[in-house]
Amino acid sequence: MADPLSIFQVAGRAMSAQLVRMNTTASNLANAGAVAKSEDTAYRTMKPVFRTQFDKATGLATVDVESIVTAGEAPTKRYDPSHPMADKDGNVWESAVDETRELVDMMETSRSYQNNVEVMNTAKSLILDTLKLGR
Repeated sequence: MADPLSIFQVAGRAMSAQLVRMNTTASNLANAGAVAKSEDTAYRTMKPVFRTQFDKATGLATVDVESIVTAGEAPTKRYDPSHPMADKDGNVWESAVDETRELVDMMETSRSYQNNVEVMNTAKSLILDTLKLGR
């Protein structure tokens, strides 16, 4: 049987990973519609890459953020010569953040985070109930 503290460690690591996911999603939403002078400097959607590790000692799997990568569509070129950030040809590059997808990711991340909070609360309650049995 796994050490009870391992349950807290697994849930804590999962919560940390979801926090990174939430932060990248918030950054993506904050930069939706942002424009830049060139395609290279335009904002690109960021996504965390997760890695699952199996702990042979406890038999539990944990998740970590391996890296954060750019994903999604390339920035969109738009002709807008009156824009202060327009290049010499009158073009600006707009980030291609899919706001609907990001909002769905944010809801999913929030639910996953909350599920891990519930795991921790349940484990805590079970440990406390077990300690009360000894009285």
